[in-house]
Amino acid sequence: MMRSYGVNTLISDSSVIKYRIVTEEWFVNLAKQPTRWEFMKGVFFEQFDEKFHVEGYIQADTAWYFDQEKLWKLRGRVRIRNVNGLVYTSEELYWDGLRHEFYSNVFSKVVTPERTLQGTYFRSDEHMSNYTVSNSKGSFIPEEENKNDQNKQTAPDDSQKRDSVPEQPMRPAATKHAKRV
Repeated sequence: MMRSYGVNTLISDSSVIKYRIVTEEWFVNLAKQPTRWEFMKGVFFEQFDEKFHVEGYIQADTAWYFDQEKLWKLRGRVRIRNVNGLVYTSEELYWDGLRHEFYSNVFSKVVTPERTLQGTYFRSDEHMSNYTVSNSKGSFIPEEENKNDQNKQTAPDDSQKRDSVPEQPMRPAATKHAKRV
């Protein structure tokens, strides 16, 4: 077991600084099964590009990392911002390192420069570039309307169709999958 206080650490990959972790308390517990890291007083992650510019961040009030499953569980005021300006907020989010995806089954909000979406089911790749929000509400301006304001069009309302499709159940425990290329 290890307990560290006031952590502000940089993580490199091939001698290039890629990430920063900031937390008030970091507890590594190898006695419990499954083994885990615990961040009971919050955690903040930043990701950098090659020139040390911030590409995005993740923060949460509480977090657990289950190292055997490569699974993060983030709870309480979870917030993510990526390089494209997408902002994700929720009270709970899982980050699956084996599948390279985020998912949540609680109320989530996604705000981009083009739209705002809210729903109770969220799934995305690690870059937050391909995501799904189901059981959703939201509004956006269709691309055709952005390009030509004189030719106003509205997108058809297909919310009834989306809400009637059964959702795939999400399990917090990760399983091993083939690595995607």
